[in-house]
Amino acid sequence: MSTPFAALHVPGEPFVLPNAWDVGSARALVAAGFRAIGTTSLGVAASRGIEDATRASRDASLAVTRELRDTLPEVLLTADLEDGFHDDPIAVADLVESLAVDGVNLEDATAGELVDPARHEARIRAVKDRCPDVFVNARTDVFWLDAGTVDDAIARVRRYVDAGADGVFVPGALDVATIEAITAAVDAPLNVLASATLDRHRLAELGVARISTGSLLYRSAMTRLVDAAVAVREGRPPGDAVSYDEVQAWSQTSSSS
Repeated sequence: MSTPFAALHVPGEPFVLPNAWDVGSARALVAAGFRAIGTTSLGVAASRGIEDATRASRDASLAVTRELRDTLPEVLLTADLEDGFHDDPIAVADLVESLAVDGVNLEDATAGELVDPARHEARIRAVKDRCPDVFVNARTDVFWLDAGTVDDAIARVRRYVDAGADGVFVPGALDVATIEAITAAVDAPLNVLASATLDRHRLAELGVARISTGSLLYRSAMTRLVDAAVAVREGRPPGDAVSYDEVQAWSQTSSSS
């Protein structure tokens, strides 16, 4: 596959994909120099008071994705679509086609349960048949849901690659041995979550191609939000924050691009 977004996926030279939940967070990341941005299903859902991974945030997720595409046309954009928000592969393909994105994440769990991998394969095939230039990042939730072994995860993602997936995403607290096993067994770029124990340099040595922040940025922002509010209430300095003028400048720069 040859697209600008696909070209970022180089095993051993992982790029960092930050995940935004609205136009403001995406503009901040663009201002920091990030060329590609993903959405975060948890961030989108939580910011609207909706539970994640239940399909309840479908409309919100699609609205944010379309807003990002419209306001930041220069950005390489990939959308977190949970399980595609539908069981019907054709409906998922219709949805992806309507978004005009560079990539999508599709996961093999619905409502906290792994689905039959054949069902996920069908979604992947339908999307790739309809949208061959969209980078499909096939996610397995084997570790995320503590629902299997390394061999189980490898078996699933290998099936997804055979079905046409361009990359695989294996979220969870992965150790070195697990990452080595996956990269050795799967002929596709590996995406992992940012790790507190394995930095970008170490993940590069292990052959990772993409490091996603997932919901980390949203959760970090909420931590900072609460800390600052509590500091003011308790009479302590609230700490540093980006200035009003800087935030205004992000919007002005985006509007003029």
